[in-house]
Amino acid sequence: MSDAIMNASSPVIEFTGVSKTYMSGTHALNDVNITINSGEFVFIVGSSGAGKSTFMKLIMREEKANTGSIYVNGFNLMNLPRKNVPMLRRTMGIVFQDFRLIPNMNVFDNVAFAMHVVGASGRIIRREVSKALSKVGLGDKARSMPNQLSGGEQQRVGLARALVNSPSLIIADEPTGNVDPNMSYEIVNLLTEINKRGTTILMVTHDHNLVRDFNHRVIMLDGGKIVADTAGGDAL
Repeated sequence: MSDAIMNASSPVIEFTGVSKTYMSGTHALNDVNITINSGEFVFIVGSSGAGKSTFMKLIMREEKANTGSIYVNGFNLMNLPRKNVPMLRRTMGIVFQDFRLIPNMNVFDNVAFAMHVVGASGRIIRREVSKALSKVGLGDKARSMPNQLSGGEQQRVGLARALVNSPSLIIADEPTGNVDPNMSYEIVNLLTEINKRGTTILMVTHDHNLVRDFNHRVIMLDGGKIVADTAGGDAL
C-alpha cells in the first residue's frame, strides 16, 4: 500500500492518536481518535478554543499534526507530499462562513471557477454548473452578481461551488454564521438532502438549535479533546 493512499474502502476520515501543538505552545488537539464513515452527516461543536478550527485545518492539510495518523478520502496526510495537497482538496468541497465569492464574477462564473481549476471542458462546465445551481435553487440567478444577492443566496452559491465537482466529502465551516435563522435551516436542509444522495457532510456550528433539530451525529470538542460523540443532537 502506498504511503499516500489508503484502500478505497477505508473510512472517509480517520484520526488515530492525533495531537497538534503550535509553535506558540498552544495545545490545540490532544490524542484525538475519531472515525467518520462514508455517507455520515456530522456536526462538530465546541466553544471557542476547543480545537474545532485545528481539526478542520488538519483535514484540509492546512496544518500538519505533530503525532498520530490521519487519513482523509484515502490520503495519508502525515506522509502526503506538499505537491499532492491539491489532489486531496479536489476530493472535497468547502463551504465558508464568509462566502468567499469573487465579487467581479457573476454567479455562474463563481461556481465554474472551481471546475476551471481542475481543467474541465467548457461543455462539462456548462452542464455541471447549471445542475449545481438548480440543486441549490438558484437556476435563475446564474447571471447575477454577488452584490445583487442576499446573504442566504450568496451562501447557496458557495454550496453550489462546493458541489460542482461531485466531491465525496463536503466541509462546511460555520455555513450559517452570516445568514438569518430561517436561511440557516434552509442551508442545513440543503446539506441534508445532499447527504441523502451519499455525500459525507462535516459541519462546524455554534448553533445548538440546528444541532438539536436536525439530529445528526454530534462530535463535541473541549480543550482539544473529544468529550462527546453521539448519534443525535442530545449531546447538547
